[in-house]
Amino acid sequence: MVAGDSAQRKSATRSPDGAAKVTITEIAREAGVSVPTVSRVVNGRSDVSPATRARIEDLLHRHKYRRRPAAPGARAALLDLVFNDLDSPWAVEIIRGVEEVAHEQGVGTVVSAIHDRAGAARQWMTNLRARASDGVILVTSALEPGLHDELRHLGVPLVVIDPAGSPATEAPTVGATNWAGGMAATEHLLGLGHRRIGFIEGPPRLLCSRARLDGYRAALDGAGAPVDAELIVPGDFYHESGFTGANRLLGLDDPPTAIFAASDQMALGVIEALRRRALRVPEDVSVVGFDDLPEVRWLSPPLTTVRQPLSEMGKLAAREVLDLARSVEPASPRVELATELVIRASTAPPRRG
Repeated sequence: MVAGDSAQRKSATRSPDGAAKVTITEIAREAGVSVPTVSRVVNGRSDVSPATRARIEDLLHRHKYRRRPAAPGARAALLDLVFNDLDSPWAVEIIRGVEEVAHEQGVGTVVSAIHDRAGAARQWMTNLRARASDGVILVTSALEPGLHDELRHLGVPLVVIDPAGSPATEAPTVGATNWAGGMAATEHLLGLGHRRIGFIEGPPRLLCSRARLDGYRAALDGAGAPVDAELIVPGDFYHESGFTGANRLLGLDDPPTAIFAASDQMALGVIEALRRRALRVPEDVSVVGFDDLPEVRWLSPPLTTVRQPLSEMGKLAAREVLDLARSVEPASPRVELATELVIRASTAPPRRG
């Protein structure tokens, strides 16, 4: 055996699944670049030309390169926080919670949006592999099974906030008591004397949306009030769908005296639809939202809503994924933090006559 063969065999170590592991030195040699250049790509540095970065990322992917596992007790260095969209105030609240924990533990955070596009999700995965992130928090988004498998192969821990449907993996999930929140909001309106209560849904693919609708239905059933299908209209958590849904409800022959929107943003759309019809809140129609975003207390009138602890959800997810990065399993695979009904001035008994 020649010396070169011996050296090569020493460098070709094996991963736990038996696959050959390559080193950064071998990647650098094959790419025709220096070891520091490969290291910069692996760590997500920007000071590498696009062509060189693409060549190195291709080799990293082809060789299924994995960074050396952290020593027991070592701290993760980088988290990926992935949303479907970032144009929502509730995303800011979740980011706030994740960032607080990351700052405390000296960890960097990369925030991305994949917009439910397969190409965007694949590009994010390519970037994740290049910067060798230590953990992923996925928020109200779904990754195709192949990407979940790739995360698992890379050994990157995953925690999901508000999963979209049944999680495709055994990843821990963090959510809120959406069913209880939907029930509490509806019971509040029933207690004021409302019987025609409109409901504007969130995206049905999300478990949290379906739970809020189920809570609404359960409250009506519990009060002996009929569940009228025409009072349940579609929405997507954003302002415009609240505006459209409210106009649909208000155009009924027997319109509701109260509207429960499954998000605060949709509730703002409801209020605008009422304003354009010269209807007053709550004298003509009561309105309830869901989230308790910071700005809704400053509306006129301030919005009655269901508070979900968005920042706390972000904190918990960050702690769990950092624990997983240290091979510490969470106490429970599914955690739901409590919601709370916050009664303000946008709800009142229905107008008589």
